[in-house]
Amino acid sequence: MPNVILLSPDKDEYQRLIESAHLPDLELITDPARADVALGAPKSIRNALPALSKLKWAQSIYAGVEPLVDPAQRRDYVLTNARGVFGELMSEYVFGYLLFLEKRMLERIQAQGAHQWQRTESGVLRGKTIGLFGVGSIGEHLAGTAKHFGMRVKGFTRASETSTQVDTYYHGDDILKFAEGLDYLVSVLPRTQGTNKLVDEALLNALPDRAIFVNVGRGNSVDEAALAKALTDGKIAAAVLDVFEQEPVPTDHPFWTTPNLYMTYHTSAISYPEDITKLFVENYHRYIEGKPLKHIVDFERGY
Repeated sequence: MPNVILLSPDKDEYQRLIESAHLPDLELITDPARADVALGAPKSIRNALPALSKLKWAQSIYAGVEPLVDPAQRRDYVLTNARGVFGELMSEYVFGYLLFLEKRMLERIQAQGAHQWQRTESGVLRGKTIGLFGVGSIGEHLAGTAKHFGMRVKGFTRASETSTQVDTYYHGDDILKFAEGLDYLVSVLPRTQGTNKLVDEALLNALPDRAIFVNVGRGNSVDEAALAKALTDGKIAAAVLDVFEQEPVPTDHPFWTTPNLYMTYHTSAISYPEDITKLFVENYHRYIEGKPLKHIVDFERGY
């Protein structure tokens, strides 16, 4: 009988949802020394690892699992993440902002406040080119949404070319070629050594000045000083950032006053217990049946 411990601030809601699923042979416990399975936030699982002496499988409620892939941590268990859950939420966020900017919604609101009848022409997504930095499950969903709007899709990946919604793939040294002609660049990259500051001055200079950059991946992928300068100098049109190198962003950080920069606060895709529980239920059945789990994390790659 698998003993499952819940390590999340929403553990009461997870308990309610898991109990309503009537999973066979499952026992919810609070003693980490007895737990075979842990469901929770990566930091909470990491903090409990010394006491989780019998741990065989940990299901993260987030897609990012940086605290658990640190080489200093134990790796004698199977770790799965929630990367298959957030595609729809990320698409809503990204395309919400693209439409907000193309349709000049802020200008319309400001004109209303100033009692001005403003009829400046809006832009459209149809026919525009979007570049996806990373085409995993989230990138694939973004690609499908882009196709719904009649857009051209370019993808930059380490090697994979699994999404049929991407028109052209780029890898390795083709990063600047990938940036050419983009109307929008969207990063969904994980935090790894290989993704540090990929969005640097050279890449930003390779983008057209009409380009809009969106980051919903991790903040380490951006050279923040280079991005602030590119926006200040008008090298790109705008940026939408949900993630940052340091969170919360320091109050004296240049981003607070950088022109044409729209900040949100790591809220683009929330881990809703009902969504995570569906994944956990599916993986639990696989676990007790001895089948491969979904979304197993490669500790070396970090995702």
